[in-house]
Amino acid sequence: MADTFVSTWKLLNSKNFDDYMKSLGVGFATRQVASMTKPTTIIEKNRNTILIKTYSTFKNTEMSFQLGMQFDEVTADDRKVKSIVILDGGKLVHVQRWDGQETLLTRELCDGKLILAFTHGTRTYKKEA
Repeated sequence: MADTFVSTWKLLNSKNFDDYMKSLGVGFATRQVASMTKPTTIIEKNRNTILIKTYSTFKNTEMSFQLGMQFDEVTADDRKVKSIVILDGGKLVHVQRWDGQETLLTRELCDGKLILAFTHGTRTYKKEA
């Protein structure tokens, strides 16, 4: 089922992304730059390993994981978190934990678009041709 997410995705729009970053403690200047970027996300799968690469003019990130297995992640805003991603009802559910805090990111496909939902908002991506 995770195979359905495999593609290259370009950001179409964001809703309340600044509020999300603010809730994480991201500084004003970084939030301004990050809000203006239009990242491309590439999702690949090699056997049991999923690789999610996000590229933008601001910052590039990569994370590699196996579903249901905890892994160390360094987020785009440089938080060092313990993460786990599971497949639940056709959605990739990604939990990040650090310093007694937790955030939830959910990726799902809807009408041919990749919807990334997070606390306070969403980011919508379209598949690149």
